[in-house]
Amino acid sequence: MGLGSSLYHARKKSGLSQENVAEKLGVSRQTISKWETGETLPDIRQSKQLAVLYHMTLDELIDYDVDEAQVREMIDSVSEETQKKLDWNKVWSKKYPVLATYHQKVRVEDYAPQIQEMLTQLRVDYGYNNTDALLVLKDILARVWKGQL
Repeated sequence: MGLGSSLYHARKKSGLSQENVAEKLGVSRQTISKWETGETLPDIRQSKQLAVLYHMTLDELIDYDVDEAQVREMIDSVSEETQKKLDWNKVWSKKYPVLATYHQKVRVEDYAPQIQEMLTQLRVDYGYNNTDALLVLKDILARVWKGQL
């Protein structure tokens, strides 16, 4: 996604019109339109003002990814109570069918003690609660899988 598209989506997310933004920055509505269509680009000072106006850092504004933002909004909109009720394995198995079937093949009990030991070690070494230890271990596994470690 280009900078123009990022500017457009960030403005929409902020609930501002092109007129609102133009007024606050002291430029014309047409200037905002040209930035959002990629016809022209704001200078660095104007970009910083846009980031402040949209409650973002300049880096976030430049790298704004509407898909990621939508996923974040969806996650944030699900209450803790609803999250506890959800069978996440069932939800994710629609995208990754192995999650629905692996337990028929994999001897989970062979892996569970080692995983439990790693979770315990994270809790002891860093004072993490159960959820945080699980999330850290998940992230470590993802990094290993991606070849980042």
